[in-house]
Formats: sequence, C-alpha cells, structure tokens
Amino acid sequence: MNFVGLTAPLFLLVLFGYALSRIAHWPRAATDALTRFVFTVAMPALLFRLMSDFSRLPPVDARILVAFFGGCLVVYVLGRLLARSVFGMDGVSQSVFAMGGIFSNNVLLGLPIAHVTLGEAALPAVSLVLVFNSLILWTLVTVSVEWARHRELSAAGLLKTVRGVVTNPIVGSILLGTAWGFTGLALPGVVDRTLEMIGTAALPLSLIVLGMGLAEFGLRAGWRVSAAITGLKLAAQPLAVWGIALALGLSPLDVAVVVLMAALPIGANVYLMARHFDVLGGPVASSIVLTTALGALTTPFALALAGAPVR
Repeated sequence: MNFVGLTAPLFLLVLFGYALSRIAHWPRAATDALTRFVFTVAMPALLFRLMSDFSRLPPVDARILVAFFGGCLVVYVLGRLLARSVFGMDGVSQSVFAMGGIFSNNVLLGLPIAHVTLGEAALPAVSLVLVFNSLILWTLVTVSVEWARHRELSAAGLLKTVRGVVTNPIVGSILLGTAWGFTGLALPGVVDRTLEMIGTAALPLSLIVLGMGLAEFGLRAGWRVSAAITGLKLAAQPLAVWGIALALGLSPLDVAVVVLMAALPIGANVYLMARHFDVLGGPVASSIVLTTALGALTTPFALALAGAPVR
C-alpha cells in the first residue's frame, strides 16, 4: 500500500493536467508549448546533471537491458500472433498493435515514479533503459513494417531512425552528461544550481503535460483492439520482464526498475507510429488513455508484486 500512497500524487498531477484542457479549456497551444519546454529544456537539464556526476552513482548492471528488452521481444511476438489470429490484421497493423503492448511512457511517467518510489539510486538504471528504448523499439517496428510491406529492409529508413533517436533531446542529454562525467570535472557551481532549479520543475510539469495531452484522445474508437493492447501492456509485459529478471538473478532494485518500466502505460510515441504508418490511430489513442487511467492501480501493484525496495 506504500506504493499507492507514493504514486497517487503523480497520477493526480496527470488528472490536473487533463482538467486544465477539458474543464478550464486551456488551448492546445499551451499544451504544445509546455510539452516542448519539458522535452527540450527541463527533462534534459535533469538528466544531464544526474549523469554528469555518474562516478558517484551506483554501478548499473547491463543485464537490465537483457531483462527489459528480452521481455519486450517476447510480448511483441505474442502481440503479433494475437493481432493476426484474433483480429485478422495485416503485417503493418500487427506491428503497431504489438508495439502498443511494449512501448512504455518511461519519460513522462517512468522517471517521476522511479524517483519517488525507488529513490535517486534507481535513476542510472532507468537512464540506461531510456537510452536504448527508442533506438531498439523504433528500429524493431521499422524493420517489422518494412518487411511486411516490401519483404526487404531499407538502409536509409533505418539510418533515419537511428539519427532521430540520437538527436532526441532526452537521449542526447544522457549521452552528453555521461561524456562530461568521463572528464572527471565537476560542473561549475552556478551551472549546477541552475540545472538543479530547472530540473526540479521537470517531474511535476511532465505529468501535467501528459494529462493535457490525454485530453485530446477519446476512449470509444476500436475498444476491442484497445482492450487487447491494454492487456498486453499492463499484464503480459511486466510479467515477462519480471520472469526474465528473476532468471538472471538481478538485484531487488534492478528487478524493481525493469518491472516498473514494463508496467507503465503506453507512451505517446506509439500514437506517432500509428499516424506515421496510417494504421490503428483510433484504437492506439484509446489504449493510451485506458492504460494511463488503469495504470494508477496496476503500476503500484506491479511494484509491490516485484518486491520493490521503497526508499
């Protein structure tokens, strides 16, 4: 029950953002501006400052990647089989459907929840997953869709995917912060304090922005498909990742980190994928709202089930 108490304020911030858009009628321009600030300024400042002093951070077990992305692969295959056998989808739709079951909202929700429930010691492991998440999963869905469409892979398409991930402000700030950490130099005091002040705003603002963005989506489109995606995301993925993490013998904190990242609601990037490939836009949007609403209950339960060490 400690997890429910710790995470409840975070989901209330999401609800507050939702109310700003739906009840207070804040314009979409405000949502766009705040989203841009969080993704390009506040969150990168937080992550750069954290990783710039990584020598004093706890070591990160690389097997975290095996546990997390191994679970992703298992559920992705399961999702494609389900999409084909139950819903009769083609290869492109299968790819986006399966991606909905594994692509978490690990920036806007993962970082705040990990920070509040597991403490700062968990953030290097979270950052490791963040660095590889978009690169691996965007590449996976790109390869899957290209193969479904043409039965061949486009080197130009894959290169564009890699370039887009590396130049992402979130990933870039982690890489630059780590590079600074290798120099062994401390950040100048005034820079460190400035980044700390900006980074402090990142976590609450990210949740408010998430709520404002959710107000744009509905719940009715393709509810059967949405329900299936939701089941994959909130049940199958955390269970698969948990099983692999236990089999690898990860530490309790690392198990908690990968289970948390797997148990999170669907990230908005899946909606971008659906729009980009022109399939399942409505059902994916609905599943984002549904998993975020249900995640207020299922995420604390998953953490408790994994025996997460509350700070």
